[in-house]
Amino acid sequence: MKVKPRLLAALLALVASVAVSQWAMAAKQAHAQIMNADGQQVGKVMLHRTPHGTLLHAKLHGIPEGAHAFHVHSIGKCEAPFKSAGGHFNPHGHKHGVMSADGMHAGDMPNIHVPASGSLEVEILNTGLVLDKSLFDEDGASIVIHAGPDDYQSDPAGAAGPRIACGVIHK
Repeated sequence: MKVKPRLLAALLALVASVAVSQWAMAAKQAHAQIMNADGQQVGKVMLHRTPHGTLLHAKLHGIPEGAHAFHVHSIGKCEAPFKSAGGHFNPHGHKHGVMSADGMHAGDMPNIHVPASGSLEVEILNTGLVLDKSLFDEDGASIVIHAGPDDYQSDPAGAAGPRIACGVIHK
């Protein structure tokens, strides 16, 4: 079947307008207050929309020294021991892990490495995360810090151990 140039141009314009309108409806920024299991604030994460994904700027303190998994989780509820935050944010149904050929979740991010001081400031660009209605649905989303590092391949969660801190993401 031969497609007429005008019809093809109209279809391409429609697809582009849907993509642009979805991007335009995304929030420009969001934030999460990170709390430990004792209810003490241990940091803040600012999330900023960029043309390439979401830039997360984390300022943390009072986190144990070492490598820790740092994920976006699918539920905006942070009741210790933070299992209330659900699994990783995964709106597209991918496998877990940056090392997985079938991965990765939109909530998967690199491990953070906290020095002996317990304080860390870091920026991470998550190219799969959009501040849109899938993130801000009726049950929300959260940011979780785990006791250990993500192994980047174990499905569904990276074998990162218990959850030690959590913050609900708000617009």
